Amino acid sequence: MPTAILLQDVEQLGEKGSVVEVSKGYLRNYLVPRRLAEPATKGAVNAAQQRAAAAEKAVAESQAKAQDAAALLGKTVLTIAHQAGEDGRLFGSVTSQDIADAIKEARGITIDKRHVQLEEPIKTIGTHMVTVEVSGGVTAQVKTMVVEQK
Repeated sequence: MPTAILLQDVEQLGEKGSVVEVSKGYLRNYLVPRRLAEPATKGAVNAAQQRAAAAEKAVAESQAKAQDAAALLGKTVLTIAHQAGEDGRLFGSVTSQDIADAIKEARGITIDKRHVQLEEPIKTIGTHMVTVEVSGGVTAQVKTMVVEQK
C-alpha cells in the first residue's frame, strides 16, 4: 500500500502534514486531483517535516511576541479624557474602540476592539481595570484612567 502526505485535513483519514497509507486508486483518482495529498517520496516527507517545523517555530514566535506585548500592556496606564458632568458621570461613554485606539497611540500595539473585554462601556470618571486579549488567548490587564476633559 502506498503512503501519502496530506496537504489538507481529510475527514476520517488524518490532519494536514501527516503521512498515511492509502490505496493506489484512492491516491491517484481522488486525493491527488483535489490537491488533498501527494505521494510520500523521501523528498516530499523531508519537505513536509520542514514545513511542520517552520509552522511550529512561527507559532512559538507568535506566542512569545504576544507574551511580550501582554507584559508591556500590563505596565501601561492609559489616560482617556472625556467630557463629564459635575457628578463624575460621562457625557457618552468610553467604549472598547476608544481603549483600542488609546493602546495604539500609547504603545503602538494594534488591538481589535472585539478583543477588549468590557462588560459595558465605562460611564464614570476614575480608574478602571480592563482585560485585553493580545492574541491566541494571551490576555493582559490594562489600567485605564478616565479623566475629565478640560
